[in-house]
Amino acid sequence: MREIVHLQAGQCGNQIGSAFWQTISGEHGLDSSGMYNGTSELQLARMNVYFNETSSNKYVPRAVLVDLEPGTMDAVRSGPLSQLFRPDNFVFGHSSAGNNWAKGHYTEGAELIDQVLDVVRREAEGCDSLQGFQITHSLGGGTGSGMGTLLISKIREEFPDRMMATFSVVPSPKVSDTVVEPYNATLSVHQLVENSDATFCIDNEALYDICKGTLKLSNPSYGDLNHLVSTVMSGVSTSLRFPGQLNSDLRKMAVNLVPFPRLHFFMVGFAPLTSRGSHSFSAVSIPELTQQLFDPRNMMTGSDFRNGRYLTCSAIFRGKVSAKEVEDQMHKMQLKNSAYFVEWIPNNVQTSLCSVPPQGLKMSSTFVGNSTAIQ
Repeated sequence: MREIVHLQAGQCGNQIGSAFWQTISGEHGLDSSGMYNGTSELQLARMNVYFNETSSNKYVPRAVLVDLEPGTMDAVRSGPLSQLFRPDNFVFGHSSAGNNWAKGHYTEGAELIDQVLDVVRREAEGCDSLQGFQITHSLGGGTGSGMGTLLISKIREEFPDRMMATFSVVPSPKVSDTVVEPYNATLSVHQLVENSDATFCIDNEALYDICKGTLKLSNPSYGDLNHLVSTVMSGVSTSLRFPGQLNSDLRKMAVNLVPFPRLHFFMVGFAPLTSRGSHSFSAVSIPELTQQLFDPRNMMTGSDFRNGRYLTCSAIFRGKVSAKEVEDQMHKMQLKNSAYFVEWIPNNVQTSLCSVPPQGLKMSSTFVGNSTAIQ
């Protein structure tokens, strides 16, 4: 029930997407070939939101991998997840978009789009009750931004009543690969405003700052950044993947977070932040988690929320946490920072709880905020 079809476009989208699948297959007790060897009933309860089960009891991600050059796909094929994805779901061209939005959107991408839509259609038809799509891409490159937005608008045409969530990596001037990133991003954002229902903004600069400042990594690799992004993606999708009361599907999440249709760009944050090697050995308390959640240094979006106000936010707590304590702490946080919440949306902070903690942590929390600091 309530399936989600996942798409990943371009090099960045595929790398983040792969990190995401690695994280959630671990959380659901799947090994690298998709066989279940978990321990908890909860892991299986809503497995079919992201995975199809084959006749041989193997779980296959409902993912479509798209790129205009074969390089990244080959890396996925030879990587740790080589056995996980369905081989037919790799769709790639042999030219490249060359960081050019128009190539991705109008020429190279347009030639490949029908193939991609066939795969998407096939995945969608295999669903009982499709709730929507999620796409991972970057807005700085050519394929992720140009072809990613083309994909979104085509899927919008074909499935107008389904949710469309995007995890978009927004370029920043400090951490820049190419000169044309601002152009690609500007062209993409216009498309996202029109065609997406929820966009989680992730910013490379903020990720670098977290790696250097909080995680004390002197020279962060893309692997470290992707690890951060996948933790947040897994946190945001927690309430979709495990039984819970609040925000149990994409539509409910959007209803709770989007006051006006065009204002669907969210800031995301995560706590506690620990580096990959040294999962912190200190005990994390709920006051500490809420403190960190609202700390601008924990935001994976480069804009500081103190420059704007929150329209709505949602906090997802995972692990064995007491509902009352969470409510109390969140209430305290709101009173303390009341200047940063708009007064014309009462009760604009939701909390949802999930009893399955992420791997290696006792408890964690993920933050999604709709702030006017994103303009």
